[in-house]
Formats: sequence, C-alpha cells, structure tokens
Amino acid sequence: MSVKIRLQRHGKKGKPFYWVVAADARSKRDGKYLEKIGTYNPNTNPATIDLNLDSAVKWLHNGAQPTDTAKAILSYKGALLKHHLDGGVRKGALTQEQADAKLATWLEAKTGKVDAKKDGLSKAQADAKAIAFKAEQEVNAKRIAAAAQAEADAIAAATPVEEVAEEVAEVEASSEEAAEETNEETQA
Repeated sequence: MSVKIRLQRHGKKGKPFYWVVAADARSKRDGKYLEKIGTYNPNTNPATIDLNLDSAVKWLHNGAQPTDTAKAILSYKGALLKHHLDGGVRKGALTQEQADAKLATWLEAKTGKVDAKKDGLSKAQADAKAIAFKAEQEVNAKRIAAAAQAEADAIAAATPVEEVAEEVAEVEASSEEAAEETNEETQA
C-alpha cells in the first residue's frame, strides 16, 4: 500500500480549509485517511499552517510521498529538513544534538521571517487606513466648504432681491406720486 501525504478539502464554497493527512493513494480526496497530520488555512495572510512535525516526519520515514502542495507545506514548516537531518544522524554524519541545533536555528530564522512579513502587512494596512482617513477628511472639508459657500450664495442672492424689491417699491411709490402730481396739475 502506497501512502501519500496530501490535502483534504473542508470548509465552504469559496472559503477552503484543508487538513493535511496521510492517506492511502487509492482513497478519494476527501475520503478515508490514516492519520490527520495538521491543518492549512489559505484564507489568512500569511496562510495559517498548524502541523504536527513529529507525525509528519514519522510518515516521511515510513516512505509516504507528499504531493506538491503538501511538500511545500512540509518544507515551510521544517518537516523535510528534520527528515533530512534524521537521515544524517542515521548515517553517522552528525549527532542528534547537532541536528536538533540546526533545526532550532532554522525554525527561529523562519519564525523571524514570518513575523517580519506579518508586521509589514499590518504596517501597510495601517498606512492604507491613514491615507484613506486623510482623503476622507479632505473630502469632508471640501463638502463643508461647498455647503457654506452655497449657503452664502443663497443669502447673497436673497439679499439683493429684497433690496431690489425695496428699490422697485420706492420707484413705484415715487412714480405714483408723480402721476398724482401730474393728475392734479392737469385738473387745475
């Protein structure tokens, strides 16, 4: 029986969530598996991977072949490196302590890279929020200035109409007085 380390899809449509499993190569993708090794969530940035390193290495020692994506995940978490270092220990090229030290150094460097990426992403997100907030403030200031200008224009437009109405009323009154005077003169 050949064993594969592969992904088993879970989650909902458009939001995949995977289990990393060791399964018989003949079983269905989402079917029966021998052991669940970990999980993989590609929906987060960076992707969230939870892997039982010892179990994965045990299956690699027993001859399980990882698929391409599973191989990338195992490499990312250090399972392939641990498998490689264990091979060196079996051959006598290095001691178990040296192998453990190399793996710990590599894992520490990898954790530093992942944390740096998370910090960069959060900083970029904060910068984008700040830029959007500043743009929104500018738009709001323009909108308030335009509303104040429109209100001032409306007041200015209303004021001359009243003044013109008063002037027209004065002119009409004076023309009526002039007409009355002319009427009185013509009658006299």
